Amino acid sequence: MLGDNGTKTSKFRSPKSSSARIVTLLTCLQFSFAVYATFLLYYMSPSIDLRTPKPDFAWASRIAQQWKHYIIPPHVVTHLQEATSNAILEPQLLPVLSTPTEVCEHEKIEFEQKKSNDALMIKIKRELYDEVLKFQSQSTGTESLTELMAMKSKWDMSTPLKTPKVTVILNHFKRKTLCSQLDTLLHQTLPFHHVWVLSFGSPNELGLKRIVESYNDTRISFISSSYDFKYYGRFQMALQTEADLVYILDDDMIPGTKMLQILSHVAGTEKYKNSVLGSIGRILPFRQKDFTFPSYRKFRSKEAGLYLPDPAYDITVDKIVQVDFLSSSWFLSAELIKTLFIETPMTFMTGEDLHLSYQLQKYRNAGSFVLPVDPKDKETWGDSEHRLAYVSETTVIFKDVVQVRDDQWWRAVSNGYITQWAAMHPQKIDALFYAHSVDEVKALAPLLEKFRSTVGKKAYIVVPGAGFCSCEEATAALHWPKTVCRERRFKIFDLGVGAVSGISNSEVPVVQGVFASMKGLIKVHNPSVVITVDDIDPNVRKALKMATEGNSNSSALVHLPRPSITKALWMADLRSTALPNWNKMRISVSIITQTRVNSLMRLLKSLKDAYYLGDEVPLSFNMDSRVDNATLKLVKNFEWPHGQKTLRRRIIQGGLIRAVSESWYPSSDDDFGLLLEDDIEVSPYYYLWVKYALLAYHYDPQVSLPELSSISLYTPRLVEVVKERPKWNATEYFKHIHPNTPYLHQLPCSWGAVFFPKQWREFYVYMNMRFTADAKQNPVQIPKSRTNGWQASWKKFLIDMMYLRGYVSLYPNFPNQMSFSTNHMEPGAHISAKDNVVRHNKTDFEVPLLKDDFRNYLPNGKMPSVSKLPSLNLFNQAVSLKGLKSAGSKLRQDVLNCTVTEVVMVDHETGLPSHCATF
Repeated sequence: MLGDNGTKTSKFRSPKSSSARIVTLLTCLQFSFAVYATFLLYYMSPSIDLRTPKPDFAWASRIAQQWKHYIIPPHVVTHLQEATSNAILEPQLLPVLSTPTEVCEHEKIEFEQKKSNDALMIKIKRELYDEVLKFQSQSTGTESLTELMAMKSKWDMSTPLKTPKVTVILNHFKRKTLCSQLDTLLHQTLPFHHVWVLSFGSPNELGLKRIVESYNDTRISFISSSYDFKYYGRFQMALQTEADLVYILDDDMIPGTKMLQILSHVAGTEKYKNSVLGSIGRILPFRQKDFTFPSYRKFRSKEAGLYLPDPAYDITVDKIVQVDFLSSSWFLSAELIKTLFIETPMTFMTGEDLHLSYQLQKYRNAGSFVLPVDPKDKETWGDSEHRLAYVSETTVIFKDVVQVRDDQWWRAVSNGYITQWAAMHPQKIDALFYAHSVDEVKALAPLLEKFRSTVGKKAYIVVPGAGFCSCEEATAALHWPKTVCRERRFKIFDLGVGAVSGISNSEVPVVQGVFASMKGLIKVHNPSVVITVDDIDPNVRKALKMATEGNSNSSALVHLPRPSITKALWMADLRSTALPNWNKMRISVSIITQTRVNSLMRLLKSLKDAYYLGDEVPLSFNMDSRVDNATLKLVKNFEWPHGQKTLRRRIIQGGLIRAVSESWYPSSDDDFGLLLEDDIEVSPYYYLWVKYALLAYHYDPQVSLPELSSISLYTPRLVEVVKERPKWNATEYFKHIHPNTPYLHQLPCSWGAVFFPKQWREFYVYMNMRFTADAKQNPVQIPKSRTNGWQASWKKFLIDMMYLRGYVSLYPNFPNQMSFSTNHMEPGAHISAKDNVVRHNKTDFEVPLLKDDFRNYLPNGKMPSVSKLPSLNLFNQAVSLKGLKSAGSKLRQDVLNCTVTEVVMVDHETGLPSHCATF
């Protein structure tokens, strides 16, 4: 029965009405979250244009919070919390309602931008910057921001299909700048694809995580580790991106809102697609007057390089500028990121900025560029608040860090890094040696020291590094002080190939490391020759070949057999302009033989025992139709290790005049013919003499000696063209100049000589036009010369041509007529022939062969300059080169009717006479 006050009734209905209220309130709460989720899904739909500013969902969170307090009483909230205390949801998923305003922190900057009042430093920095900009403007071209944005780019922001995906990577440790970075990134004119916020070993990890979660944007991810991966960790993460481009930012970089659009556009241009772009960069030190390089932190020194832009010295980048490495921000294609890890860095503690630029240039030929800005529009700046760099202790440069970074950039320079200094100041050295082992260092040491001790010569040596041959091992072998390896001075380069190869059974890393480093070193130092041993590892040989062939300045790669190295010390006496032609010439050896098999065996042995400096030397045997079987067997079985062997045999007996003159014809202007009859014997040094002479007097562009038509191996003891044939001694004749000076002579040599291709073609045409069976019918009669009556002699026609046109041959001149060839005067077509009335005394023709280094006899130990070479006429009389031409022209007996002041000029490709020219 109910009481009058209705108390009983009230107690009866209370549980039911409470349950209904809870259900109603839960329904309302569910509805409110449904509305929130609807808005959230709508704005995250792919159909929404992400270029519009990102909507702020904080209002929805605030409404939900207020509804929670109004709709659900506190005791219900407590009941619900208790009921769900054992639910699956993790506690950290509940506080999604925090806003950036609630969790963000910002750095306090209470000082002005640092400005220098050091007039000298301002002048030094400004002048260097102007020099760099002027050089780059002239060499590659530099563009302003406006000009860059006007260039055609593959990334067209107006076309969705051509809009690039950009992953932005932010690395944070202590600075309070994350919110500032995220805010500017969310308002970029080109929306990002993803933002990865990294926290490696940061004491502020939880705070950074709360900030990322407060933005409530699925494109922004937080990645953390208790282990500190240092500066390389962010680049390792970048390897995982699926985006087209990557933008990596230090925590002190607040880019303007137009930066992603600007960077993407420039990265899409043809000129800068293979580049890394940034907003801050450094130009490494320049060489000082003492040939050393200072620290990059040296104060009050122009050679210390540049920091760009540099507000302290009022240096603003208004045109794109190439730098040696970028700092604080890097924008590049995702593909280029891989290059950073080709070589193991010297340290993971610092220097990732330099290592990236160095590796990109070395292996991808990619440059590093600081973009220009619009001074009036901070939204175009990549570093809108430079003062942040001075806030945290993370940017303090400690002394030990400076030393490490100095060591790092010097190692890069020593490994072929082409810095702006190297680009602006091209070097020129004579020789760059490469030794792959300590034994190779020892083998090359005499020639290296000869180069380094020769006045005006520069030569450096390169070694591969630990595991093969380290700098320390090389200096010990060279007896150099160990401090050489620590000096910032060019002398020896340790490539550190082990940094590339590590533990590997493959030759690929070694080839790659040697090639990439040598390519850079050759480009920086422009050596005339790159010298190594002939038996070097075949794979390294290939790497060196590729590196030298890629040099536009045509360095020659020289592989010297170890026994030849000490015999080639004269290389250091050649001009640097001649050395690049080291491999250009080819000396073809042509042997004329028929029935003197024993003589031929002696000649072949002497040829085989000579020093050839690793050159390829083709050998041909020219046999007349009456060649005997013994000679045929010998030439067939003879093994020639220095090149191709060719056999030729005439069908119809031609005689000596045809056998010699038709034995060789040049295949190019660099093909020289050494003609040897089988009774000749050569010195082991004959090839060295010929090559030295060709490089000194024919292949040096600074030398003009067009009259030189051949190089003799033989030194005559008689005046051959005079009827009395008096004895003659060149050593005695030239003692007032130098007893052993080489000399120029109008007489060609038939007992061992190298003939020049252009003049030999000329001789072919001349002899064809003048050949007569009867010598008396020959129109050329040289006054007082016994050659006028010579019958069936190819040499007679060559003498005539040389006399008429003023050509000369180079002759050696050593004590006792020691020569590079000798004539054993054995019976043949002329010697002891029945129809030859001239009797020959063997001692007048057989001279001793040179058996030791001929440099010791030369004036000052080297070939004299061309201006100091004495010249003789046909009769062994001293006459100038002009006088020789004058004597020939006065005869007026050449194939063209020239005046007494003219000589016949020919087309050297065909040998045909073309016109007369005044000499």
